[in-house]
This record gives sequence, C-alpha cells and structure tokens, in this order.
Amino acid sequence: MRIKLQYGIDEIEIKCPDDCIVYDADYPYQKKTASDLLIESLLEPVASEPFEDLIIKRKSGNVVIVVSDITRPIPYKDFLPSLLSLLENNNVNRQEIILLIATGMHRPSTQEERVQMFGEFIANNYRIIDHKCEEEEDLVELDGYSWSGSKVKLNKYYVEAGFRIITGLVEPHFMAGYSGGRKSVCPGLAGLETVKKFHGYQFLNNPNASSTNLTDNPCHDENTSIAMMCPPDFSINIVLDNHKKINMIISGELFKSHYKTIDYVKLACCPKVMRQADIVVTSCGGYPLDATFYQCVKGFVNCLPAVKEKGKILAFGSCLEGVGSPEFTNLMFKYNGKEEQFIKDISTETSFIKDQWQFQMHLRVLNKIGKSNLYFFTTNIPLKDLQRLSVNGHSLPKAKIEQTIQGIIDRSVLLNEQIAVLPQGPYCSPVIQY
Repeated sequence: MRIKLQYGIDEIEIKCPDDCIVYDADYPYQKKTASDLLIESLLEPVASEPFEDLIIKRKSGNVVIVVSDITRPIPYKDFLPSLLSLLENNNVNRQEIILLIATGMHRPSTQEERVQMFGEFIANNYRIIDHKCEEEEDLVELDGYSWSGSKVKLNKYYVEAGFRIITGLVEPHFMAGYSGGRKSVCPGLAGLETVKKFHGYQFLNNPNASSTNLTDNPCHDENTSIAMMCPPDFSINIVLDNHKKINMIISGELFKSHYKTIDYVKLACCPKVMRQADIVVTSCGGYPLDATFYQCVKGFVNCLPAVKEKGKILAFGSCLEGVGSPEFTNLMFKYNGKEEQFIKDISTETSFIKDQWQFQMHLRVLNKIGKSNLYFFTTNIPLKDLQRLSVNGHSLPKAKIEQTIQGIIDRSVLLNEQIAVLPQGPYCSPVIQY
C-alpha cells in the first residue's frame, strides 16, 4: 500500500506491506461550512445560555477573544468573521474587541502570521495583542491558589475583560491529555512562574502526564484549577479533520463543552493499539506544527504506545524555522549525550530552563528505544546541528528522505518485522487499552 504523510506544506510518500498497521484519524464527513458550524454551536451551546443572550447581558468592558498562535493550524478566517459580525450586530463596538493571542511561552506573532491566521481585514482592523508571560505589567495575580498550592498570575486583558471568550483546538496532547479548553488559559495566558510550575520537572516526571489521559494527570489538574479561578464566559472548541479543515465546533460552558468535544475526538483519532510494531513511521504533523524541531518532538513522543521496546521510530519534519527558541537550542546542544545530568539539573525547585519540558518528554522516547533507533529526517537543519539534538539525524532533500525511509522499510520487510504508520503524526494518537 502507498501512504502519504504530511511534511511541511508538502507530503512524503512511502510504500508499505499490506499487513502494515495504519493509525489514521477517521472523522465523519462534514458538509457544513465552518461559519455554519459556529452559528449552530452558539445557538445551542453546552450547559450555557445561547451566546447572543450572554452578550446582551455582558458587563461593561472589553470583549476579549482568546485565540491560538501560529503553531496551531486553526483556520480562524473561516469562522472568526462570523463571530465578530455577531458581536458587532449586538452592540459591541469594534474598539471594545481584543483578539488576545495565547502564546504561553512561545514567541510573539508577526503581522504576516496574523494575516495568515485571521485574514487581511481582521489583521488590519482589529486590536490584536500577544500574551507575554514575562511582562509583569501585563499580568494580574488572582485570589486563591491552584491545585498545586501555587499563586497564579494571568494576562490582565483577559482577567479585566467585561466578557471573555476562549477558542482552542481540541486534539490529543502529549502531556496535558488533550489540548484546548482550560489549556488556552494555562499555559496560554499564564505568567512565567505559573508556566514554570505547569511545565516543571515534577509534573512531567509523573507518567500520568501523557497523551489522551486526564485521570490523575497533574498538568490537567493544575490548568483546570487555574481556569476555574478565572473562567471564560464562553468557550468555543474546534476540531480539525485530516486535512486541517474544521470538522466540528462545540461551544458553551468551559469544562462541559470541552469534555463533550474530547468525547467526539476520542472516537475519531484515538485508535486502539493492535500490536506494538518493530518500526513506526510518523509525520510530525506538517505545517505549521513541524516548523521547528521543538514542536516535532510531539510527533515521536506520540509513537510510544505503538512501538516495541528497542524498536525504531522514523520521524520527519520540515523545520522551516530551525531548532526552536535560542533557549531550547542551547539546552539541546548542551545536554546532548548528557541526559542524566540534564535530569539532575532540572529536578530541583531552584532550577528552570525555558523549554526544558520538551527535552524531558523527548527522553521518554530515548528511554524506550534509544538514541540510535530514533531516526529524524529534515531538510532545514544542518547535519552538524542535528547531531547535537539527541536523535539519529539525517539532513536530506525531500526526495532523499523518501528514498532513505523506503530503504529502511524494505529491509524491515525482508526481516519480517511489523511496521506501523501514523500519517497525521501527533494529531492521531494510538492508545493502549488495558
């Protein structure tokens, strides 16, 4: 069989034997437009009054719409104009509307990215603000304490708004169980110290901090408690299909609407592991997720339930923007081959390195299959740098990536080894059911 996997804005095509296990998302066909799905969800929200009724009764102050950054492929321009028109038709002045980008600790957005996400008219005619977790003047400390007993600071535009709307992509998430919902608040709008706790060593050292799991997951418990401290007035949950088109929108009260969306996602993109494979081939999600090696880590961590101990993972991502942040790049170079020292250094409460959590999750893969069996292919990171990223790195043109992966697959077939493929990478998460 021939299988196409996402690579940047392009595809990698491989040929696999007929007994290959393919973990593919299976969303129902959706004939309605994104705008129609949005309006339906606003009229019949989950555990909430209809959206327009809430807007009419809103408190004075800004209407803040929390949106994701460029790393999430939500096609906002397909439905955001309808939401904005609805607000303005219900006596919300455009000057009162803020699009607040929930960056967490990611870099600020560029104007080009804003046009790409929202369309040129919205990008040029609405107030758009990037959350900056290190800017103390943009944060407000909340009353009370989080699940972990910590004080919490959130973005002031969100906290002080007259009406809060959050939007988010709901998909399996490799440490928080599922993305979206409460995750738009934390880490999306949280201050640096709050993010440090959420992404800290102790939370991620817990095996329950994993994909598709919410039970006793400290990341889920922490950001749920934080969202409860300052909840939105309305939540809009987005589900994307295999082609990154909007397949479903479920809106309403934050938690109940999020759980209903998770139930929908589970049925479509959390297939049961049939048997663990000797080799798992995976995309890292295509653009925009695979634009950095930092984000590509999600792709190979997602393979863990599907691969045998000491098996092989063949992962690839375009890495158009390189390795990631300067902090992450320096961390990876510094601790290449020094994994035990890395864990020792971050395991104290006094030590924290930005983006350390990604390498901590990366180590779960190394612990199961070893560095030499974690193959990573890209076109846009030089080999000398790939060799310092704790992977078996291959810096090749796209055509050579296809040929090299095909060669490994063909040799595996001769050895009668089991092969599995994840065409959507982290957007489809195989699960072991006990």
